[in-house]
Amino acid sequence: MNHPMLQLLLRWAILALGVTLASHVIPGIGYDTGRTLLVVVLLLSLFNAVLKPLLVLFTLPFILLTMGLGMLVINALLFLFVGRIVEGFHVGSFWSALGGALIVSLTNLLLSGFISGKPPGSRGAPQRRRPGKPDDVIDV
Repeated sequence: MNHPMLQLLLRWAILALGVTLASHVIPGIGYDTGRTLLVVVLLLSLFNAVLKPLLVLFTLPFILLTMGLGMLVINALLFLFVGRIVEGFHVGSFWSALGGALIVSLTNLLLSGFISGKPPGSRGAPQRRRPGKPDDVIDV
């Protein structure tokens, strides 16, 4: 599954599942139609690609002070923003957006890890060990 278009469609499907799950679990979050869900997924993907890096850059001290919990606040603000601009997608309050962002993040973490076959939280290529070399040597 190395084709970029297939990976993008899979990420959108995981995001759609996360938003659907959040709308069923969190009171104050809902959408009217499947078309609305599609627009929400596309906008959240766009905002995560464009706005999120800028927000992270400008709020880096806050993110460091909160030991990463500021990222969840940024995700909640993006979720709330999409709820304000998409007709038919309802986000009742910041706390609803925070719960929705948490569910979407957890769904993304679990399903992406499950599909890739890597444990959640691991990134990059697996480290290969050279036979016959001790573990305490740094290979350059």
